[in-house]
Amino acid sequence: MRRAIVGVAAILFFSTGCSTSPPAGNQSSSSPPGSPSSSASPTPTTHSAAATRQLFDASASNDVRAAQAALAAGADIEARNDLGRTPLVAATKLNHPSVAVALLDAGANPNTKDNISDSAFLYAGAEGYDEILRATLKHGADVRSLNRYNGTALIPASEHGHVSTIRILLATEIPVNHINNSRWTALHEAIILGDGSQRYVETVRLLLAGGADRNIRDGNGVLPRDLAAARGQTAIVALLS
Repeated sequence: MRRAIVGVAAILFFSTGCSTSPPAGNQSSSSPPGSPSSSASPTPTTHSAAATRQLFDASASNDVRAAQAALAAGADIEARNDLGRTPLVAATKLNHPSVAVALLDAGANPNTKDNISDSAFLYAGAEGYDEILRATLKHGADVRSLNRYNGTALIPASEHGHVSTIRILLATEIPVNHINNSRWTALHEAIILGDGSQRYVETVRLLLAGGADRNIRDGNGVLPRDLAAARGQTAIVALLS
């Protein structure tokens, strides 16, 4: 009967699409003498798997009360789904700040990365999800952590011209002149992948004020000013002159 019960738990576990670590008490190879061989009540493993599934569902629907109930029922806050996402990363990728903040307050790790090296901190920074970003920083986000392109959160934020996000990141110890796999800094990305519009002008201004080095050349040996000039970004050229 023990095998049958474990089998039910395993089915529920895999149906959630996530993985959890078994409690220490379940690691023994046999049951204590005199323990019941079966019971109508769910096993702790079944409870945990169902609660974890509920937590992922709450993250997807931005339902804070359901998330809190799942945690109270024993959900694994650092469980991963088939994409390697924790409930926090899943909520962040859907820009569900209410659940994301609640998970961080409950102890979720802002630095845990999914299968493509996105953490809640890195993704919130890249996409301009400022409420989640602030919460990850409050709860110990590693501002030096790197994404799959070997870039900081500041680099894609600058690429997208997320001015408010850039202000938040520049108030931390994030390395402004970090160079990614494309041999670009945040300043290069704002110019090369930006369109020279006002938000990119402001992005460049903020980066320079935050310590961006205008003399770092890109992978082809071109200076930021020359990159801007080649793209007709006259206002940015003026800032870099």
